Amino acid sequence: MKNTRKAIITDVPQLAELFDQYRIFYHKESDIPAAIKFLQERIESKDSEIFVAEENGSLTGFVQLYPIFSSTRMQRYWLLNDLYVNENYRGKGYSKELIEESKELCRTSNACGILLETGKSNDIGNQLYPACGFELYDSVNFYEWTTK
Repeated sequence: MKNTRKAIITDVPQLAELFDQYRIFYHKESDIPAAIKFLQERIESKDSEIFVAEENGSLTGFVQLYPIFSSTRMQRYWLLNDLYVNENYRGKGYSKELIEESKELCRTSNACGILLETGKSNDIGNQLYPACGFELYDSVNFYEWTTK
C-alpha cells in the first residue's frame, strides 16, 4: 500500500517538524520558524521536489530532491539531498517508498539518474541505498568549498 505523495503547501507545518528533526540529526540547532520559511519557499518557487510519507494523517518522513544537470549526458539529474523518517516509524518501509517516489520522478522528468551522498558512518543509509538499486560510486573524490 502506497503511503507517499507529493508535498503540498498545507503540509509545511508538519513537514517543518520532520525537517527540524532531520537537521538536529545532522547536529544543527533547532529552528522551526526558519524550517517553515525554507520549506514554504521550496514548494512555492518549485525549485525542489518534496515527497512525504504519512500514516493515519500524520507525516512520518520526507525526501527532498533538487534538479541538477549532467553536461556530458545533456540531461537533468536529481540530487537526493534529504531523506528522513521519524524514529518512531522506522523499519516500516517508508524510506523505500520515498525512494521509489524519487525514482518515479526521475523517470517522468526524463532525467538520467539520481545522485546522493551519505556519511560513511551512516550504517542504515549505506545498507538502504544499495538495497534500492543505488551503486557506490567510489572512483571519484568528492570535494566541498563553503563560505563558513
